[in-house]
Parts: sequence; structure tokens; C-alpha cells
Amino acid sequence: MIKAVLFDLDGTLLNRDESVLRFAGRQYDRMIKWTGHIPKDTYINRFIVLDAKGYVWKDKVYQQLFEEFCLTGITSQELLQDYLDEFQYSCVPFPKLKEMLAELSAAGLRLGMITNGFVEFQMRNIEALCIKDYFQAILISEWEGLKKPDPAIFLRALKKLNTAPHQSLFIGDHPQNDIAAARNVGMTCVWKEDSQWPGTISDYTVQDLGEIPNLLKKLQFKSQKF
Repeated sequence: MIKAVLFDLDGTLLNRDESVLRFAGRQYDRMIKWTGHIPKDTYINRFIVLDAKGYVWKDKVYQQLFEEFCLTGITSQELLQDYLDEFQYSCVPFPKLKEMLAELSAAGLRLGMITNGFVEFQMRNIEALCIKDYFQAILISEWEGLKKPDPAIFLRALKKLNTAPHQSLFIGDHPQNDIAAARNVGMTCVWKEDSQWPGTISDYTVQDLGEIPNLLKKLQFKSQKF
């Protein structure tokens, strides 16, 4: 029987692609005094490419943008600080996010989150989505001194939720950092399908967060039969 459900953040609960698109456009507008010589679409598209779905840290992204676009009057560090301060205001949730979390909570499931990243930045994004209070455990790699796909961070989260691996479900978008890693510790895995990642071996696949409550009901019913 499933007692706990754990989630990845970026690409699973937070629509990071849409958030980055929104942020880059807003940053261009805020910095128009220094970016105005660059076509807006060029700035946005180059930021998205260099960002590599968040797997390249932004000091390198902004240093590259600074050099490529020959920016003057502003530093790459100032652009980075703008990202740290302002990204939270561009956070876009996936549809049905809060409704899904509320339904799982009402069913008595313990909820956890495991995300790689910096504590202050990720907590701002979680709070921007207004979902912090749904979770009994939030583990952020900087805080923990561990990051996905290290099995230790999954086991630590399960310990905080007082749940065994076989009693838990992990939902994420990344084939290795989320799905393979959680499977390696014995958790049931749900891949939130993302066309930008190759297919992955998971126990279940969903395209929409709204599918998750019904999936949990089926799993609970199945466990009761046996």
C-alpha cells in the first residue's frame, strides 16, 4: 500500500520551460537600456539554449551572453543577480498542481519533494507556487549535501516521511536523476512524460498532474486485492 508520494520540482510541478521563457522576456524588458541592440527573440532563444533545461548554472550562462552580445554598462554578475531575485515572479505551475496535491493530502498520503539546486532560490520558487504547506518533507541538494541521483537523498527523504521504499511513489521528469535513481532504491516510479527527454523505463507514465490521484486510487485498490 502506498503511504507517501514524493516529487521532483523542476519539470514536474514547476513548468520550467514556460517559466524560463517568461523570465527571459521580462529580463530583456527590464534590461532594455543594455539589451536593446539585440532582437528580443534572439536574447530569449539564446538564453534558453545556454540554460540547457537548468543543467548549466547561470554564472556561465550570463558570462556567455555577456560576451556574445557585447553588453556594456552592465555586468554578467548583475544579470545573474537579477535572475536570482526575479525568477520567482515568473514561475508557472503545471495545470491542476494544487488540486492534485490537495486531493493526495486529503487521502492521508504523506508528501515529499526532492530537488537539486540552491536552497534560497528553490524555496522562493516553491513559495511562488503556493505549495510549500502541502509537503511534510522538502529536500534541496544544497541543504542536504547530496543531490539526485545519489540514492542517499531518496533514502533520507523516506526516513523523514517514516516510509519504506516499497510504500512510496516517486514522480519526476528526468529519466536518470528521477526515475532510474528512485527505482534503484526500490520505489515505485511515475515518469511525468517530457518530449525533450528520451523515453525511460518506469512503472507508470502520466502526461498530466491531474492523472495522479486516479493512478493512486488504482494502486491502492490493487494492493488491497492482494
